[in-house]
Amino acid sequence: MPIVHIEILEGRPASKKRALIEQVTQAVVSSLDVRPQQVRVLLREVPHDQWAVGGVPMSESAPAPAADGR
Repeated sequence: MPIVHIEILEGRPASKKRALIEQVTQAVVSSLDVRPQQVRVLLREVPHDQWAVGGVPMSESAPAPAADGR
């Protein structure tokens, strides 16, 4: 039974998280030749003040541009 752990910053809509879970599941199914029912995806959302890059919490840094350029 494959188990995939994913940590992301909190704040994404449920639809984006659902899409991520579905696509990761399909990647594991394709890669390992297992059934979707065997795949476990654990998604953990981390608050911005508990995730730091270069010693600066994300809650204090400038927001990154969106993937679509907005």
